Amino acid sequence: MAKKKVVVAFSGGLDTSYTVMKLAQDGYEVYAACANTGGFSPEQLKTNEENAYKLGAVQYVTLDVTQEYYEKSLKYMVYGNVLRNNCYPISVSSERIFQAIAIARYANEIGADAIAHGSTGAGNDQIRFDMTFLVMAPGVEIITLTRDGNLSRQEEIDYLNEHGFFADFTKLKYSYNVGIWGTSICGGEILDSTQGLPESAYLKHPTKEGPETLKLGFDKGELCSVNGKHYDDKIAAIQAVEEIGAAYGIGRDCHVGDTIIGIKGRVGFEAAAPMLIIGAHRFLEKYTLSKWQQYWKDQVANWYGMFLHESQYLEPVMADIEAMLTSSQRNVTGVVELELRPLGFQTVGVDSPNDLVKNKLGEYGETAKAWSSDDAKGFIKVSSTALRAYYLAHPDERR
Repeated sequence: MAKKKVVVAFSGGLDTSYTVMKLAQDGYEVYAACANTGGFSPEQLKTNEENAYKLGAVQYVTLDVTQEYYEKSLKYMVYGNVLRNNCYPISVSSERIFQAIAIARYANEIGADAIAHGSTGAGNDQIRFDMTFLVMAPGVEIITLTRDGNLSRQEEIDYLNEHGFFADFTKLKYSYNVGIWGTSICGGEILDSTQGLPESAYLKHPTKEGPETLKLGFDKGELCSVNGKHYDDKIAAIQAVEEIGAAYGIGRDCHVGDTIIGIKGRVGFEAAAPMLIIGAHRFLEKYTLSKWQQYWKDQVANWYGMFLHESQYLEPVMADIEAMLTSSQRNVTGVVELELRPLGFQTVGVDSPNDLVKNKLGEYGETAKAWSSDDAKGFIKVSSTALRAYYLAHPDERR
């Protein structure tokens, strides 16, 4: 009988390394697939490939979906200024969805009988992978050895060593997930609600002290220039902003939120590019969108971020929200000036052809050009009608 084909979502970490070897030992034809959404260096990918074959894979592939991730997710998260609980740029949450889609697509292409991943039963990622596989690769078996066996790290390490594979899988104080949209930090002081992360926990440390001006240009909501340099490649633009902001240690915080499985979770992160880009974009929108455009866009953007986090990216309403977010950006064009400083930044000004502050009707607090004094008094009197009527009927409720 032909061996069953299984695609392993391979990150190179302990759980997925164990999964590749165990399935190969159990007689599967193992295809190790590393879905890269911008978080792996060329050196890491080369090491992954070498280790995959050592572990028993018959084929290794890198599925680079960084550009797809931008076009189908990051772009809309900027349009919506999406920060979960007004804090976290939803980096890992959204990455996992597109990694899972890439793995499912590859499994379908090679006619795989099964897909395996290394998630445990205690986190959100198991849901993101499983739900995506169930929808995108219906009928394909899902294998999760670490989750099903409730395996300890030491059990997995012992198995690998017994079968001749040795690598440094020492459990570090902190675990990191590095991506194009930020780095998450788990473990250590994060596990104690009374503590924050020390400087040593971060991967990037401030190297600059004095203030610096950063100018970010947007064209219909998309980042298009950094300090005057135009970028057709949006990934390169994000990386340029990250390099500048990381030198100041910008974008650090700890996020506390509700996991999909119902318990509270806490994660540290450093995300200079997302915080600077979203901060500048939101500032530009204040000048170029109407009051109600801003209000309703905030409502749907909040749901967009929620659905991304909750593994509902494939819900049809997401495309409808994306259409609304895209439409809202038609006038969000201009250059935003920021002032950077260690561990923070502030917005300075905006230069936009669609600046609604510049108008012929009046200047706030200065001159009224489109209405008279009597117009103003009449407007105020009419606007107060409902309140005056209420308190005439209920004078005892006046504060």
